[in-house]
Amino acid sequence: MKNIISREIRLNSRPVGTPGQNNFALAETTLPEPIENELLVKNLFMSVDPYMRGRMVDRKSYVPPFQIGQPLEGGSVGEVVQSRNDKFKPGDLVLSMLGWREYFVSNGGGLTRIAPGKVPVQAYLGTLGMPGLTAYCGLLEIGRPAKGETVFVSAAAGAVGSIVCQIAKIKGCRVVGSAGSDEKVAWLKEVAGVDEAFNYKTAGNLIETVGSLCPGGIDVYYENVGGEHLEAALEHMNTYGRLVMCGMIAHYNATERPTGPANLSYVIAKQLKIEGFIVGRFADKMPQFQSDMGKWIAEGTITWKETVLEGIEKAPEAFIGLFKGENFGKMIVKL
Repeated sequence: MKNIISREIRLNSRPVGTPGQNNFALAETTLPEPIENELLVKNLFMSVDPYMRGRMVDRKSYVPPFQIGQPLEGGSVGEVVQSRNDKFKPGDLVLSMLGWREYFVSNGGGLTRIAPGKVPVQAYLGTLGMPGLTAYCGLLEIGRPAKGETVFVSAAAGAVGSIVCQIAKIKGCRVVGSAGSDEKVAWLKEVAGVDEAFNYKTAGNLIETVGSLCPGGIDVYYENVGGEHLEAALEHMNTYGRLVMCGMIAHYNATERPTGPANLSYVIAKQLKIEGFIVGRFADKMPQFQSDMGKWIAEGTITWKETVLEGIEKAPEAFIGLFKGENFGKMIVKL
């Protein structure tokens, strides 16, 4: 096989505020043929996720920052097209963190073989992948909802939030979700089966809206947004309530440090538990997660939405769209 020309998306500059197209660059690179113990992978689908915004800032964090002039990284599903590695053969489907490029050469490290069966391969970037595990472990390991409790989920129609809502319903909870459009609200109520949902962009006073939909208070709040959503949740949390801090997308592009919730003192008065987490902490839960999720999918109790853009050149647009609420469910790029 001749050398492969692969297109990739590189970080062109570090964003200030909301990322723009100028922060990314489409480039070509030439890959050599695999040598002994190596394999060539063609990416089929790649993921864009809000946490990647933090890696565009040059600061110490739980993952190293992206480097200017280098290709970005993220979850991807690819197909082995050439192999000189005994553990992989052409046609194998593999998960990796080497998205944002069309092809890559690997020694097999960091690759996970998948056999999706009846599930679309891109589901391993969403419902059966990192977002699904985030929803599953954040809710069940930290939120620990009990049957009959009320669970409030922000960004409830997103890749994580939509799965949180459905798992909470499976566990016998009353579920209330917020979303950014009437279409998303309708899907949450009619398809995902939540008890109440509202469009936060048109709801008016968020504290009043959440209070009217959670008349018995909130036992578990699954946080994906921050800002006014967090204040509204704190206002209506029940005593001994649990706040699962997964993400705060409302703050990711802030150019100044945002102010804290004005009603944070409720943490003391209501004896609340607030716990943040990084999904990697629950890597050992993956087998149980995939077993449970596979069962729920087969039973038809878990469903999901995807927003798919096509072409590597669309990856920046897909990523930027996350911060405008343009994704309905998981945002994916088909390569």
